[in-house]
Amino acid sequence: MNASLHSPASAALAADATASSLADKTRGIRHSQRLPTVAELRARLPLSPALTQQIHAHRDAVRAVLHGDDTRLLVIAGPCSLHDPASALDYGARLAALAEELSDSLLIVMRAYIEKPRTTVGWKGLIYDPHLDGSHDMVAGLEISRRLLRDLTGLGLPLATELLHPMAAGYIDDLLSWAAIGARTTESQVHREMVSALSLPVGFKNSTDGSVSVAVDAMGAAAHGHRHFGVDTQGHPAMLLAAGNPDTHLVLRGGNGGPNYDADSIARAQAALVRAGVNPRLMVDCSHANSGKHPDNQPAVLRDLLAQRRAGEGAGQSAIAGVMLESHLHQGRQSGDGALEYGVSITDGCLGWDNTAALLREISGRL
Repeated sequence: MNASLHSPASAALAADATASSLADKTRGIRHSQRLPTVAELRARLPLSPALTQQIHAHRDAVRAVLHGDDTRLLVIAGPCSLHDPASALDYGARLAALAEELSDSLLIVMRAYIEKPRTTVGWKGLIYDPHLDGSHDMVAGLEISRRLLRDLTGLGLPLATELLHPMAAGYIDDLLSWAAIGARTTESQVHREMVSALSLPVGFKNSTDGSVSVAVDAMGAAAHGHRHFGVDTQGHPAMLLAAGNPDTHLVLRGGNGGPNYDADSIARAQAALVRAGVNPRLMVDCSHANSGKHPDNQPAVLRDLLAQRRAGEGAGQSAIAGVMLESHLHQGRQSGDGALEYGVSITDGCLGWDNTAALLREISGRL
């Protein structure tokens, strides 16, 4: 019999595993599985120097628009969530060509969401359940998600996502040119601390009741440096020192009371931003409550915003720096159960590609 099985070191490891298992059970955890560290996954799926340089250039371009140094309109467009790498890459290739075509007037960034917040329960995104079967293979989800985002970046696209779980952010934040903090997490101190450590522009969405005060507070908090609990790239618990993020902004997404993209709502939001001493330029999400959760309403919202923007530019004070659209290869949505139709969202309904391309060409021409 192998003597190493009875060595003091092996006995200590076995005792640690048993103690860990017992500790998990006392906390109500039925199962745990080790995930790769951030350093391990990044080493397995690294970025080339050229891609790293491209991402930094894209971040600078987004910053320039948000701070008014670039007069183009920032457009975050893409699927409500990514569930199929093939259709995501198909969409990305089309968007990259359109972004190049319209680059004089629009700075187009692909919405590449791999985490989805749930009001109660449901599919939580590619990173959590990549096989769409409830197996929750997060080891595969991390690798599939990072590989897909890297491939999309390779098309020349800037990428955007919502950062939902702070521990997941480190696996993909080096690939992003813009990120969102959602309406449900904007009030979270942990998320504000996370944003303070990110070297990319981040939008805080107004709360689900439509109020902007929480997001304005979040912008101020994230601009400050923080010392906070976290995990380093090697997977160790650590005290993290964040320098503060100067590139945050407000995203209006409507609320329980209805839309907030009208001129009066935007004026009130901008006044609140000015009073707080934070960036007065903002983004408007054409989906969610602003569209009544009907994707067919997004074009009307965007046309209204364009009219407001043009009026504001004439007065030298346009607040609207960017917009968000939920768009996929095909219109609408489908259930995530059973056989899936290619290129159709399995979360919120989306505009189809043809309508998206026509709308953005129209907006570009009018700009």
